[in-house]
Amino acid sequence: MNILAFRHFDFDDTSTFSEWAQWGGHQLTVVNPAVELDEKWLDTTELLLILGGPMSVYQEEQYPWLADEKRFVKSAMDRGIKILGICLGAQMLAEILGAKVYRHTLKEIGWHRIERIGEEHPWLKEMPAEFHSFQWHGDTFDLPEGASLLATSEACGHQAFSYGDDVLALQFHLETTPACMEQMVTRWASELVDAPYIQSAEEIRRNMHRVAASFHILHQVLDQAALSPVKAP
Repeated sequence: MNILAFRHFDFDDTSTFSEWAQWGGHQLTVVNPAVELDEKWLDTTELLLILGGPMSVYQEEQYPWLADEKRFVKSAMDRGIKILGICLGAQMLAEILGAKVYRHTLKEIGWHRIERIGEEHPWLKEMPAEFHSFQWHGDTFDLPEGASLLATSEACGHQAFSYGDDVLALQFHLETTPACMEQMVTRWASELVDAPYIQSAEEIRRNMHRVAASFHILHQVLDQAALSPVKAP
């Protein structure tokens, strides 16, 4: 399977995806859409990964390249290409599907409990009913019309949704490596303020043992995505 991943900041560690791709014999290409974006990629991409980032999807004036990325993602969606959006990527999918993305009243940073709800999706068939995942976000989104809500958390009601069988949005970060977390708690230390759903750097580090379980869940999601039928471009 040919996989294209959009990475939005330089120290985002995509090794979780590259290891899975190598194990499964898939081809993974990682690009920064702010630097390069080519419509021709749509002809060969079978799975598009839209990863997280410190910007917001509604900041097109500050980040003009967001408009081009959204058009690319919309074209991928129209072609039936499989798409997995994470954090910023989930919010981008929500906006493209007509929902509002906005600043949440609460920031969610650290390891928080995710609960599955009644809706099912083929890519999540192996996902536990309840688990902890790393989080780092201040935005949230309304549920798009026609989408199915799949998971929630105490601080943020919309943690995962699907749109049909080929589009999945996850607000939480199953992919974040310890090395990336260390960079985040150091570079973005000013965000680690005293608040109900913001953990300290020390608490985040204490819970890094959860990384292995997170990677396992993510790889199961990717396995199911790879098994789902590929639609011809």
